[in-house]
Amino acid sequence: MSNVRLGVIGLGNMGTMTANYLLKGEIEGAELAAVCEMYPDRLKWAAGHFPSSVTGFDSIEAMLTSGSIDAVYIATPHFDHPAIAIRAFECGLHVLTEKPAGVYTKQVRQMNEAAARAGTVFGIMYNARTQPLYRKLRELVISGELGAIRRTNWIVTNWYRPQSYYDSGTWRGTWAGEGGGVLINQAPHQLDLWQWTIDMMPRRIRASCYFGKNRDIEVEDEVIAFAEYENGATGQLITSTGESPGTNRYEVVGDRGKLVIEDGNMTFWRLRVPESEFNRTSTDLFRQPECWKCDIPLPKQGKDGHLLTTQNFADAIRTGTPLIAPGEEGIKGLMLSNAMHLSTWTDRWVDLPIDEDLYLSHLEERMRTSRFKRSKDGAE
Repeated sequence: MSNVRLGVIGLGNMGTMTANYLLKGEIEGAELAAVCEMYPDRLKWAAGHFPSSVTGFDSIEAMLTSGSIDAVYIATPHFDHPAIAIRAFECGLHVLTEKPAGVYTKQVRQMNEAAARAGTVFGIMYNARTQPLYRKLRELVISGELGAIRRTNWIVTNWYRPQSYYDSGTWRGTWAGEGGGVLINQAPHQLDLWQWTIDMMPRRIRASCYFGKNRDIEVEDEVIAFAEYENGATGQLITSTGESPGTNRYEVVGDRGKLVIEDGNMTFWRLRVPESEFNRTSTDLFRQPECWKCDIPLPKQGKDGHLLTTQNFADAIRTGTPLIAPGEEGIKGLMLSNAMHLSTWTDRWVDLPIDEDLYLSHLEERMRTSRFKRSKDGAE
């Protein structure tokens, strides 16, 4: 087919960046055909910034039904992602959405069902999946090089945000404005990678979310979560926006050793024989398996991950290239964050998949009492 005509919905930071690199021709086989922005001042800016070949719309419905685009990139507030995507699928359009896929799994499940009915390409901007570190980790796990997974531990507290960040918009740090805190706004990439790199979802989660612990906000700014898997493995995730200096260290322990990602490097502490075999055969009371420290060589990443993911989306439309991040998988990371919220609210373990109606009832109660008030169009 000819170039994919892409329409960008939402001209905030991500939408503007995407529109600009499309305009510069940095995505082979795709072109910027239209932009949509609800704020008049921003749409006026777009009219002066983009050439006349790029149509500006102040109505999402008008853009989706215009016939001037083949696909959309959704860069609106995440509450709105599912509804826009569902309507785009109904119009026969391909969809690439920013993360997270939505705020709660019930609405994202409906989006996935609409994608299946449409049969068009559906991608999500999990651009962290393009990073060589995490691709190599997934490769080593899936190939069996690490053996059966026993434990994961991810400390990701380098999401520091001062109070001025939350004060910069009345919607920030509120249930009605964002639907969550660090789990929804900062850490969706880690939640996706946590399950993607080991190719497993937990069977249940127990979490402690601390709401407004270090900042004047309604939502969580610190989380400690514990996960259990069907194979007996365990996992822990710790994340925060209030620590400085922060840490980003990811450990995956298997029967054949331990992989550690930190400071942009990967180290494989590889056992000469699997621990299970050593345990079964060793007669020495204190000896451990022989262990080799291996620094894993990694290829350099060429283009920025955002560009690579957009290029992959265009290639999937034009040539059927498999997606790096299928949109349907956006529900997995969201299931983890919803489970952590629900575990805290109910003070108990939460089985996965979660009770979606129960989660939504808890969320809606918090939205009703939120200091941010949403109108029908999502504005204050």
